[in-house]
Amino acid sequence: MPIASRLLMATALLSLVALPAQADDWFPYEVEVWDPPFDMASPRTTTEYTPLEKADEPFEICVSFPHMKDAYWLGVDYGVTEEAKRQGVKLQVVEAGGYTELQKQISQIEDCVAAGADAVIIGAISYDGLNNLVAEVRSKDIPVIDVINGMSSPELSAKSLVSFGEMGSKTGAYLAELHPAGSDPVKVAWFPGPAGAGWVEAGNKGFQDAVKDTAIEVVETKYGDTGKEAQSALIEDTLGAHPDLDYIVGTAVTAEAAVPILRSRGLTDQIKVLSYYYTPGVHQGIRRGQILAAPTDSTVIQGRIAVDQAVRILEGKDYLKHVGPAIFVVTADTVGDFDTSSTLAPDGFRPVFRVE
Repeated sequence: MPIASRLLMATALLSLVALPAQADDWFPYEVEVWDPPFDMASPRTTTEYTPLEKADEPFEICVSFPHMKDAYWLGVDYGVTEEAKRQGVKLQVVEAGGYTELQKQISQIEDCVAAGADAVIIGAISYDGLNNLVAEVRSKDIPVIDVINGMSSPELSAKSLVSFGEMGSKTGAYLAELHPAGSDPVKVAWFPGPAGAGWVEAGNKGFQDAVKDTAIEVVETKYGDTGKEAQSALIEDTLGAHPDLDYIVGTAVTAEAAVPILRSRGLTDQIKVLSYYYTPGVHQGIRRGQILAAPTDSTVIQGRIAVDQAVRILEGKDYLKHVGPAIFVVTADTVGDFDTSSTLAPDGFRPVFRVE
């Protein structure tokens, strides 16, 4: 089958239209609920998420991010801070500076709790590395919400996140439709992100499983921090080792870094690029035809839901314990209809670290 036909087939199979999520009226929003919670293999049901109109009192919420080095976490920052403003709660955002800074993240959260945080929302650097901290915070009867990245602690109060295994799987399935078993073989370099992070391990498994028994050969899997410099170095090394590469697939930072590197080497026509999550750079790349496709996990919405979960728990109200937006794939054919307010901070948005 010609590649254009396979591309159309992949688009038809995997592309969905986003639900609206305007800043002032982002709800109801289609989400999936895991039951039993905290097990990504649990059955899921689909529902529409509607947050509280306003908090009963101005609770103090602490939010911890791994870093703010890319626009993905800027989107989460926009989500948590805007929802805090909408609901009338106070919010403090701290960021550790990178995926090597686990101890700094732990110390920052401890400082937040000592300063009087009523609830803590954590985008975790490590899947297992914060479990003792979660237990310590929960022992003080302070809710802990797991947002975006995933943690293994059974003592968490709630999770606002999607299956990054599914994010990787959808990306791999997109490629698999283009290059099924029996078609001409292609070589792929895969950049899942920083080793040890829960979302990375899940995304890696999802992607690798999706491309099994196809014409796709993953010739290199390179882990690394999601800073642009780190990802650029990994791409350069890989291109040197595999001059006959067909695809670069990986984090949004990988995809963003790959575009100018391939252009400078004259490889834009030879090597195609995919991301397994969404940022403004990926959005621009898809619009310009420089990146084929990427799934979105509605990053802004995950942040908003985490704040609403925290408020509901503090007020003793019903809440969904394990919830995440429905994942869909954005391609060149659907990018024009994609409502970016579900996923991306507005143009010109600067990090907000404090909401009063």
